[in-house]
Amino acid sequence: MKSISLEIEEGELLAFIGHNGSGKTTLLRILATLDTPTSGRYLYRGKEIDELYKLNKRVTLVFQKSTMFNSSVEENVAYGLKMRNFPKLEIEGKVSEALELVKMQDHAEKNAKDLSGGEQQRIALARAFVTDPELLLLDEPTANIDPGNAKIVERAIRKIVEDGNTTVAIATHTLFQARRLSERTAHLYDGEILEEGRTKELFENPRNEKTEKFISGELIF
Repeated sequence: MKSISLEIEEGELLAFIGHNGSGKTTLLRILATLDTPTSGRYLYRGKEIDELYKLNKRVTLVFQKSTMFNSSVEENVAYGLKMRNFPKLEIEGKVSEALELVKMQDHAEKNAKDLSGGEQQRIALARAFVTDPELLLLDEPTANIDPGNAKIVERAIRKIVEDGNTTVAIATHTLFQARRLSERTAHLYDGEILEEGRTKELFENPRNEKTEKFISGELIF
């Protein structure tokens, strides 16, 4: 990554767009504190964070392909709550609510590993939603899944932003998805942010030449 200065507003949905290898996943991993930047500062709600592990319970990253435990859907979604020692009844309520959000309530007792890739992605989202993260990071959440599952995933993402106090940053190579979901968009190219701004304005009147070509499909890699 090159020198990046980025501010994410609380409660917004920010999209990162760019070609494969542009740095979207790396940036998400840094925001999730999985990778440590070589320089710079990480400010969270206005306070500089020196020990990034302190954000582990506040920030959640959902990978493009998540690993499922060899257990029921219900057990997979409940895992994070059990690790945080939530009471049993509260776990049951939160898991039920999360499964309903991603339309997986009828699959609660099935083994998660036996389900399709799209269904597993919905489980991964439910597993993230259920812990009420303050910052939710999504890496290509609908890549390689069918349109039906993708539509459910997008609706769930939109609803969690509208209903809760969760801030969402999503990396996507799907321009239509960025336009549908996000309030702000940042275009990454070769490890740096070329342009960022309100989604509608960026798509309709991009200021950077490479951003304009990427949106129009003229920028080929």
